[in-house]
Amino acid sequence: MAHLAPHTDLAAARVDMHAKQQWAYETKLRHAKRLIKDYYGKVVGEQLGDREKLIWHEDDSYSYPNGKPPKGVHVSVGGLDSITLLCFIRSLGYWDVPAISVSSLEDGSIQRIHRAMGVQNVMPYKSKAEVLNELGFPVLSKEKAGKIDLLQNPTEKNATVRHAIMTGETGKQGGYRKGTRMKMPQKWLALFGGPENERYGTNYKTAPFKVSNKCCYYLKEKPCDDWARTHNSYPILGLMASEGGQREKALAMHGCNYYGKTTVRSCPFAIFTRQDLLRLALEMEQWCRDEGLLDAWGLESIVPSIYGTIERDELGNLYTTGAQRTGCSMCGFGIHIEGRPHRFDRLRERNQKEWEYWMYRCVTDTETGEVYGWGRVLDYIGVEWETLPGPKP
Repeated sequence: MAHLAPHTDLAAARVDMHAKQQWAYETKLRHAKRLIKDYYGKVVGEQLGDREKLIWHEDDSYSYPNGKPPKGVHVSVGGLDSITLLCFIRSLGYWDVPAISVSSLEDGSIQRIHRAMGVQNVMPYKSKAEVLNELGFPVLSKEKAGKIDLLQNPTEKNATVRHAIMTGETGKQGGYRKGTRMKMPQKWLALFGGPENERYGTNYKTAPFKVSNKCCYYLKEKPCDDWARTHNSYPILGLMASEGGQREKALAMHGCNYYGKTTVRSCPFAIFTRQDLLRLALEMEQWCRDEGLLDAWGLESIVPSIYGTIERDELGNLYTTGAQRTGCSMCGFGIHIEGRPHRFDRLRERNQKEWEYWMYRCVTDTETGEVYGWGRVLDYIGVEWETLPGPKP
């Protein structure tokens, strides 16, 4: 069975990824099992003996040779996708693989599953409110937010990149090309390109709030990376290329199991579709029930209540009756392409007080002292939020 190997050409990588996404479900499962086995064997298996070479001290404490623990792997857990991954890994017999999560970012029902399953909690380096106040709002997409961040924070070092964002023209490093995808779409330049008006003679607007794509770095990525570095461990992630965006691009280019100079990671579900994931979630829930794990954990289901339940529609397709996707309650990536009820509408249904906080008073303007929230951002990009959405069709 061919693994999804690293590519250098994005178009070819996407063709390869798409072909594997068409595999039968059973073939994808065998592929995922092999990926986990290979990854565990490469990272852990070659030095299992090192785990016995502990240096014991008189107080019954111990240390590792060379001051570092032997290499290990761990599961990075968030919502339903990675909860399913953790159960899948357990079903294969890998009970020595720990699981970690920055659980405080998740919905309460997800946190309950984490605690029951013994997922280790990792603390974020900044609170959600600190991220919004100090860095800015995560809006549109991670890529676009990064570009807006550069426009709002100009320096000599990022001048060439800012020029590409404004015009699509690259410098020497980009081969002096024109019309590249580095240019921000005109719709968003009109709203966020104002800081460059003087330089380009344009009449774009300047957003009355800061924008940043660095939220995940301080809330999740760096805390988990530092945990991994301290424990000499490498992650297994529940990412799927079918989610699109930068994830799809990275998985297509680097493959399912990636062993780079600075990054080592496994994504055994990379070629899964949403249907594959939901089908496996049902199978893993049954496995947990048969093994007595649900009773031991005090759970009725491995599906957090925020998702509702997994059902089939009239065409036989699986879906969750509640949230389709979850994430940080103050994240706005992709909000502009969601229909109503969107994520903030659903937050309002679940927790009115939390919704009011994020919408109206999570940020204080350092110059004017004015208090505002996501409402200002959503109004600016044209997303309705304050009126209640109409009934579902």
